[in-house]
Amino acid sequence: MKGVILVGGMGTRLRPVTYEIPKPLVPVQKKPIVNHLIELFHKHGVNDIALLASRGHEEDFRRWQKAWDDYLAQRKVSIFYEEKPRGTFGGFELLKDWLGGERFVMTNGDDLKDVDFTSMIDLHKREGALGTLALIEVEPEVVRSKGVPIREGNKIVNFLEKPDDPPSNWINAGTYVLESGVLDLVDFSRDGEIMIERDVFPQLAKQGKLAGFEMINSRWYDCGTLEKWEKAIKEWE
Repeated sequence: MKGVILVGGMGTRLRPVTYEIPKPLVPVQKKPIVNHLIELFHKHGVNDIALLASRGHEEDFRRWQKAWDDYLAQRKVSIFYEEKPRGTFGGFELLKDWLGGERFVMTNGDDLKDVDFTSMIDLHKREGALGTLALIEVEPEVVRSKGVPIREGNKIVNFLEKPDDPPSNWINAGTYVLESGVLDLVDFSRDGEIMIERDVFPQLAKQGKLAGFEMINSRWYDCGTLEKWEKAIKEWE
């Protein structure tokens, strides 16, 4: 099975660290965040992995490849470079041929998690979904700054973005199982960013083809600020 890790973000909340290094390459427990995610994929049989990176970070990722040469030699990892930022889904135009019509998993590349992809894929199949989101329960003060799904059973029917009065404490954890057909839902030739959260998920929800998978007894660390990065370093094992 194939997996995609988004590693092209600018990491503005983690500056000044990210002036010098892309956030997915920031270490936790002496290992870059992206390495932890590659290992998570492999744990669940996702053995062919694409990193979707910014061309401006090519030198950084080449240094990473050299530093982790022995590690990467045992894993099938390809890097695709976007010439300009295209949002969380615009760069998938580069991956169409590589995906080859297969179901795939996808994750943001700047947070730590231990999603049970095996169970998540099983739910995805049972629901007949085209897209399934991993959902994590967080504290109420965190929910108000995130996207909150509206659900009917396992089906996601709508989203509330940064709600003042959240209906639940479950948020989008930035981790997905997707059928390759979702690439046909957007026009990659248009200018500007294409966001999976805005341009794909609402269409799937309207079709009744979007599901939610609760991450029970799982960990999720947003490493986006110095404080949160420090917390991950102290607590991740």
